[in-house]
Amino acid sequence: MRTWPADEYTRVTLELASELKAEHFTLENPHRLVVDINGLTMNQTINELVSKVRPNDPYIASVRVAQNRPDVVRLVFDLKQAIAPQVFTLKPIGEYKFRLVLDLYPKIAQDPLMALSQMGNDNDPLAEVLENLAQARPDVPIPSVQGQQLPPVAQQKPDPVIPGLTPAPAPQRGNQPILIALDAGHGGEDPGAIGPSGTHEKDIVLAIAKRLKKMIDAQPNMRAYLTRDGDYFVPLHVRVQKARRVKADLFISIHADAWIKPSARGSSVFVLSQNGASSAAARWLAQNQNDADLIGGINIGAQNQQVAKVLLDMSTSAQINDSIKVGGRVLGEIGKINKLHKSHVERAGFAVLRAPDIPSILVETAFISNPHEERLLRSPTHQTKIAEAMLKGINDYFATSPGLARRA
Repeated sequence: MRTWPADEYTRVTLELASELKAEHFTLENPHRLVVDINGLTMNQTINELVSKVRPNDPYIASVRVAQNRPDVVRLVFDLKQAIAPQVFTLKPIGEYKFRLVLDLYPKIAQDPLMALSQMGNDNDPLAEVLENLAQARPDVPIPSVQGQQLPPVAQQKPDPVIPGLTPAPAPQRGNQPILIALDAGHGGEDPGAIGPSGTHEKDIVLAIAKRLKKMIDAQPNMRAYLTRDGDYFVPLHVRVQKARRVKADLFISIHADAWIKPSARGSSVFVLSQNGASSAAARWLAQNQNDADLIGGINIGAQNQQVAKVLLDMSTSAQINDSIKVGGRVLGEIGKINKLHKSHVERAGFAVLRAPDIPSILVETAFISNPHEERLLRSPTHQTKIAEAMLKGINDYFATSPGLARRA
């Protein structure tokens, strides 16, 4: 059993040698989640499940385990608040066996704008970005969980001004700041690529994303939003939903590349391709990244038709053209600090790049499978250089190409 607590939801995963069926229901006064697992009998391993809950878990207070009836083990989760659970099973893939996944979402979903304001100071510079949120897309919740409700939109507050810093050029749409959605790849059960010395891609890219967010937030006309800010799994379609929910001007997914040969090295930038990947390697990489939902675990059957439509609709030509422009700027800056794997922006069918109205790029910062580049990726100094290079590319793009696909 593994737990992955986060502000947005807590995931509990039971990995099993064989496929088992489970039934669940919730109780109130106090709040509890009851899960009955068929085909199990109590043993020492099951008894130890109660110790896997972390004290800082925002949703689970404790777990009780008992033999409810022959061949049925009952788990009772004592909860700290009301939840809207998703319970589903996953078949073996890679190193994982059969899994029973319990996703404990809050009854009242976390608002992305409120999360931004709570992570920073008392000011909320992004209120205008979501001014018409409730009317704009009420049909796409974050995340899509049956029984979950969306909170009201946060109130507008003044934008802070940080002296001594060069501001990013303001977009032509009033006083709203430029909003960059930063997507740290993988997370939680999905470690991503693993380097020769055991470095996990999910940890490196999150560290880079946080550094880049801090740099972006230091500019008065620009703000960043993280699709994940901790070690937990976010399905690919939810990452896209989050960027669209906050009406991001740009989406950047951050990764660390890997290959079967340790000699492969260099940085890359990808945009979405309407006609297939631009190279065989790009096609392989896109499929590998898209498989993250199978590794991390997603209940495909629970997604509504609107989400499926967003995933399946190919991005417009304007979105892809803008993505190529910003991708070229970012690639050029990264090329000043690291060898490039390809000197041009590549195209591939990454699911996470399929927001139809937001310029989107995927940055492979380096090959974590290369021992030398793995050491660089682990270095805080090099992580800062990568973040600085991306920021320079972003600023250059907005200075020279202010027109965004979504505004058309």
